[in-house]
Amino acid sequence: MKDGFIKIACATPELKVADCDYNTDKIIELVKEAYIKGVKVICFPELSITGYTCGDLFLQSQLGYSAEENLIRISEETAGMEIISIVGLPFSYMNKLYNCGAVIYKGDILGIVPKSHIPNYSEFYEARHFAEGIESEYDVIINGKNVTFGTNQLFVCKDMNDFSFGIEICEDLWVGDTPSIRLSQNGATMIFNLSASDEVIGKSDYRKTIVKAKSGSTISVYAYADAGIGESTTDMVFAGHNIIAENGSVIAESKLFENGLTVADVDIFKITSERRRSSTWKSVQNDYYYNFFSMNMTDTKLEKAFPQLPFVPSVKSDLNKRCNDILKMQAVGLMTRLHHINCKDAVIGLSGGLDSTLALIVTVHAFDMLGLDRKGIHSITMPCFGTTDRTYNNACCLAESYGVSLEEINIRESVNQHFIDISHNPEIRDITYENSQARERTQILMDKANQYGGIVIGTGDLSELALGWATYNGDHMSMYAVNASIPKTLVRWLVNYEADISKNNLKEILIDILDTPVSPELLPPEEDGTIAQKTEDLVGPYELHDFFLYYMMRFGFSPLKIFRIACISFEGKYTPDIVLKWEKKFYWRFFSQQFKRSCLPDAPKVGSVTLSPRGDFRMPSDASVNIWIKELDKVRIENL
Repeated sequence: MKDGFIKIACATPELKVADCDYNTDKIIELVKEAYIKGVKVICFPELSITGYTCGDLFLQSQLGYSAEENLIRISEETAGMEIISIVGLPFSYMNKLYNCGAVIYKGDILGIVPKSHIPNYSEFYEARHFAEGIESEYDVIINGKNVTFGTNQLFVCKDMNDFSFGIEICEDLWVGDTPSIRLSQNGATMIFNLSASDEVIGKSDYRKTIVKAKSGSTISVYAYADAGIGESTTDMVFAGHNIIAENGSVIAESKLFENGLTVADVDIFKITSERRRSSTWKSVQNDYYYNFFSMNMTDTKLEKAFPQLPFVPSVKSDLNKRCNDILKMQAVGLMTRLHHINCKDAVIGLSGGLDSTLALIVTVHAFDMLGLDRKGIHSITMPCFGTTDRTYNNACCLAESYGVSLEEINIRESVNQHFIDISHNPEIRDITYENSQARERTQILMDKANQYGGIVIGTGDLSELALGWATYNGDHMSMYAVNASIPKTLVRWLVNYEADISKNNLKEILIDILDTPVSPELLPPEEDGTIAQKTEDLVGPYELHDFFLYYMMRFGFSPLKIFRIACISFEGKYTPDIVLKWEKKFYWRFFSQQFKRSCLPDAPKVGSVTLSPRGDFRMPSDASVNIWIKELDKVRIENL
């Protein structure tokens, strides 16, 4: 439960129709199995104690007596386990029968929630037996104790208020005005649905779609527990299609026609973070009854996968589509700007590195969309002290392969003259030595853009902006920054995608650029001519920084939570002390370099994380990083 992680489960037990004793044995078996796995909440299907397909047997008092007796037995036999069980049963109140979900915890029945919408169409005839649920809460007596009865109930952990849930039952999900809307608006971060949805052709896909959509529209975890094998097949077949979705994404799903547990690690802090970010999310305070319970704040043993590259889809087909879509968005952004200002010329500083390569690719696509001559793309290579033959040759060959204009302007003499002007010793290879080159290059690009009547295309990416790895008023500046919302880990895949769809010499050049170490090339190369200044040796691995950036910006996770999931994701690749070292570096650089982000050029947003001061992120340049570093100082590597 720490960090908002809670292990939950949907369960489809073995079942015999109308045999409450047998069904309860199987329910208790699955509760015990889930408890051993660390599950904190387990949800069973609709009418799971009796079976959904009892027909007119629901009107037999003996079935009702047996169901209540077994409800009490479940509470007694699970009393010593810190796990909440949600089971289905018919329950009689004020001479009416209701289809209900019962919430059980530590020997107590916390509440009974009746089904709101009773289907009476096609193969369903529940109105023959059950009444619609009552909204207001009432007290009923079960085993000598008062239990709350009614649809308007929420269940809230006193030790962590974000751990709160509500109950829907089957048809309640399939109607337009679902109870989950009001439940979530009143604070429920999780919705559990006890269901008995029969299987027909195409229904599983539709069911999955509405569960995903409902979890997305309510910004919640939605757990759907479905009836399975064992229900009567007189008229229907049940597949036990259990689904757990988190804010629009399915994170766990059972195979059809297999009974058992479907377990997922959900993150309720992520849910509350998303709700805070969304200005259209409305919290209300209706006439709901809150059932409070206590639970120890234990560590959840996470089985959830956190991809090392959260900006990059893991499935090849998804990745190709994503890359194609992103390149189009970048190109359309630039195309629209060029068209609006009636500009037919663009200037790019082409280094032979990844970022400038991507900027050139985007510009080529934009020119092609406008039907402009690619010769209007003026790629300028500006070799200096750190330029290697490899990057220089790749820049030249890349320009030739794309059919764009290429101009070489060697800046050695200009920079040396600048050193004389400012009385700087070129043997002192400090930040002045490096940044003088970057600023000279930007001055040339701006002036060449004036000569051509064009605009300078920025090459810097999102990761560099996050770390401030750009020279202020140097490569930090442009007239349109096409890569500003593309993280470094994604830049690589976009260039790789372009290589995949390219042929012959262009393909070979792009592949070699992908194999070249990331470097600003501001220091002289090694004696063998290879790159001496490798960015990741100085600021740390971009895959780690992009990981930190994603979970900090997208969900507002705390530094310790990010450290925890990073150690899980990169286990075997980076030790915890290395993760901690670079995470501290990330936060220090992120806060100290905000002034560079406060004056960014225009740039298209293409992903869910951007740092534009006009878009997603506003932060004072003099904000303190202290509380973030203080949090990371709590980590004791020797205890991990």
